[in-house]
Amino acid sequence: MTTPVDLSLSRRRFLAASSVGAVSLATGLRTRAADLLGGRRKLGVALIGLGGYSRGQLGPALRETKLCELRGVVTGDPAGKGMQWAADYGFSAKSVYSYDTMHRIADDPNIDIVYSVTPPGLHKRDVLAGAKAGKHVICEKPMAVSVDECDEMIAACDAAGVRLSMGYRLHFHPYHQRVKEIAVDDAWGSAPTMTGGFAYRMGNRRTWRFDKALGGGGQLMNVGIYVIQSALMAKGEVMPKTVTAYEEPKNRPELFNEVEDTIRWQFEWADGSRLDGVSSGDFGQNDFVAKGSDKEVNIGPAYSYDGLRMSEDGAAKSPMDGFNQQAHQMDGFAADLLRGTPSVVPAAMGRRDIVLTSAIYESAATGKPVTVS
Repeated sequence: MTTPVDLSLSRRRFLAASSVGAVSLATGLRTRAADLLGGRRKLGVALIGLGGYSRGQLGPALRETKLCELRGVVTGDPAGKGMQWAADYGFSAKSVYSYDTMHRIADDPNIDIVYSVTPPGLHKRDVLAGAKAGKHVICEKPMAVSVDECDEMIAACDAAGVRLSMGYRLHFHPYHQRVKEIAVDDAWGSAPTMTGGFAYRMGNRRTWRFDKALGGGGQLMNVGIYVIQSALMAKGEVMPKTVTAYEEPKNRPELFNEVEDTIRWQFEWADGSRLDGVSSGDFGQNDFVAKGSDKEVNIGPAYSYDGLRMSEDGAAKSPMDGFNQQAHQMDGFAADLLRGTPSVVPAAMGRRDIVLTSAIYESAATGKPVTVS
């Protein structure tokens, strides 16, 4: 049985977390990387799954990281795609694995961290393999397709004595860090009301994202989970008490026959705070707004890989174009490992979000509010 983890943040804990988070990594890691490494090589990362996110984001980000670097891959095409990655990134061909041979990573001294970048329905397989191999693990969002799977993954990593962290990039961007700081400083004034949405029109080609077993759900699991993260950051990681949700009629039922197209939900907190959230595969939206009596924050775009914009109390923040969220996220985890500090985005946070997505789906299915314990 997993012991509950207190995810609330004291100001001291926030500042400690921020010391290895986005702001300090952006401004100070270049001068402190050697001190953190203490003369050893960078930590080696192996990507499990070489789909679009690995190709377009994580691989390139690992060319920018200061504390870790790409040292291996796991792929369904080791002889072709895997060897090409080894050549492109300069790691040993011996560190190219298939899904059937990834257990051999246990004997690979070049790899310290494995990063599961497969569909959510395969995350448990990857995390358990990493734990059994004695490697630290990063798990891409969403953590799993059920809370029970999250518990099994956490237990396996705990038993193996390895760290399990989430691939949550937003927590390392200074705009979203600012939202966390406002919550820690209790600067909203009154209980904030929040709105947020992440949606885009999905193409007509059927992919694993339309497969409930692989995706764990639809756009809520894919992109709506970012809106959930924003709201929890704005609330200092305090869980809502009540979840209410409904699924809109499907405009393309031939594609969305297993998962939702558009889903809307409300979170309500004991202090009166509220979030109205939406995720969809049918239209575009990318924003987060939080308003209290003393403070107002507007981020939009809020969830893109780059080009984010933020205003606070009507004043625009300076753009931070070119800020690589994934590089800071992976360096943040490496810094945690090297310093022995808690992860900014621990597995318990990933589990928490599956508790909330499960409540959203339950409410949408039953038409009744769900109380979150």
